[in-house]
Amino acid sequence: MLNGGGAAVTKTPPLFFSWFIKIPLPLISRTCRRVCRPILHLSKPPRPSPISTSSFSMDQRLSLCTLALSRDRPPAPAPAPAPALSKKALKKARRESPEAVLKQKLDMCSRDGQVVEALRLYDEARSNGIPLSLYHYNALLYLCSSDGEDADVGLKRGFEIFRQMVEDKVLPNEATFTNAARLSAAGANPEMAFNLVRQMKCFGIPPKLRSYGPALFGFCKKGEADRAYEVDAHMVESGVVAEEPEITALLKVSSDSNKGDKVYEMLQRLRSGVRQVSESTAEVVEEWFKSEEAAKVGVENWDVKKVKEGVVRGGGGWHGQGWLGSGNWNVVRTRMDEAGTCSACRQKLVCIDIDPKETENFATSLSKLANQKEAGAHFVRFQEWLQRHGPFDAVIDGANVSLCNQHNFSFSQLNDVVNQLQKMSPAKRLPLVILHKSRTAGGPAQNPRNKALLESWKKAGALYATPAGSNDDWYWLYAAVSCKSLLVTKDEMRDHLFQLLGTSFFPRWKEKHQVRVSVSRLGLNLHMPPPYSIVIQESEDGRWHVPTTTGDDIETPRLWLCATRVGDTK
Repeated sequence: MLNGGGAAVTKTPPLFFSWFIKIPLPLISRTCRRVCRPILHLSKPPRPSPISTSSFSMDQRLSLCTLALSRDRPPAPAPAPAPALSKKALKKARRESPEAVLKQKLDMCSRDGQVVEALRLYDEARSNGIPLSLYHYNALLYLCSSDGEDADVGLKRGFEIFRQMVEDKVLPNEATFTNAARLSAAGANPEMAFNLVRQMKCFGIPPKLRSYGPALFGFCKKGEADRAYEVDAHMVESGVVAEEPEITALLKVSSDSNKGDKVYEMLQRLRSGVRQVSESTAEVVEEWFKSEEAAKVGVENWDVKKVKEGVVRGGGGWHGQGWLGSGNWNVVRTRMDEAGTCSACRQKLVCIDIDPKETENFATSLSKLANQKEAGAHFVRFQEWLQRHGPFDAVIDGANVSLCNQHNFSFSQLNDVVNQLQKMSPAKRLPLVILHKSRTAGGPAQNPRNKALLESWKKAGALYATPAGSNDDWYWLYAAVSCKSLLVTKDEMRDHLFQLLGTSFFPRWKEKHQVRVSVSRLGLNLHMPPPYSIVIQESEDGRWHVPTTTGDDIETPRLWLCATRVGDTK
């Protein structure tokens, strides 16, 4: 057996070359032996003569499964007793240590994208004998794998730094693998990027969505559709959910490869997981419908009964039975009127049903999250209060409405909304107003008029003051979901708290229940939920309507893509 330089190697147990050091190393991990190629233990043999990495293939240079890492390090000699330091002195010593100073400087480089400066710091640290931690290496690899004017320099040095990480026996984490995959993709090697992700299991590290990006986008860019589908399948197997950029890349490579069935699949995934698409995705969809392949796919005589059954089974708005019709497509940008009728083809969109069981499950999961996040029994007490005073036809995010287009908290504006909603209520019932306790006790609340208003809501059981330290969002959202009522807020609910709720049910619920607020010279306006679903819709006769994120349906109309077969006037 020969090593990378051609030298003979004594035959021992199954051996592979280390990632960058072409020397044979024995195995260390039984777990890795079961799930992938062996992980190696790094010994300290004589350093081989310098060999140019260009003489090895990319796979040889980047085979992470041959990382020369060892979990069983030899015990270090016991250090000499050090004089005891105070906590303050210890903290200062750690903060001013060479390792901590290097970390701070690398953080600054990462923030500003300074690849050359980070490499200078790295070289300086090596020459001064400063030990580098996993954090240091990850910061350096991140910078080396980033795009920019110094990308070529970063790519070249990134391989070298990773080799040094191997020599230093620093165990990798998810960020390490992801940055290594980015380096591989930057070197036009998505295959190695995919191998790196697959080998993460050797270390018991679950991949993230970002881990798959270099391989997936790399294969899509090279037009290797089947390999991109393999990455996608691995994501599904690992429980990683693709988002719009990933699905759009798969849609484009499918379209470019004339794979009509895969295009159909990706459009359905956009419908279920993304709903409204960005302008860049809309362009990819439009490009597909204008292609020659799109005109070829589809059936002229379809099973009408089967299509209708698919619509009912899916809750409306899609059937999932494949392309219907034949011939060229007419694709235009269009808008919907208030009733949801397309101005281009005059077809009316539908309002897609929500399973009541889904709402119930969502309320349960929301309650669980809120009780975990809220201190003490605050949220439990609110749930008990809601049981006694509910249900309500509408719930108001009081602070959001009172500050809408206002510099100061406006109780009169809040009262206007309360009065409008009470008039709309079938039973003429007051909506539930959620306010933080501080809003009901100080500031404008001390005004006699506002004080009387708050007291009247409280007596009617229509006001709940959340305690100090609580997050109002949990309260008004849970009340609206559990009461199956309207929710009045201008908050688009996109921050971290709402991301915890997932991207499957919550956007559908919000679309049907959120009443948005705007202020004009005529006063405060309430915008009720639309009578149709703003989501990709596939009709029973084969037409497609794709909503974009261009426009908000309040200040500017939303743009849609309308795709119909030429000559289809039904």
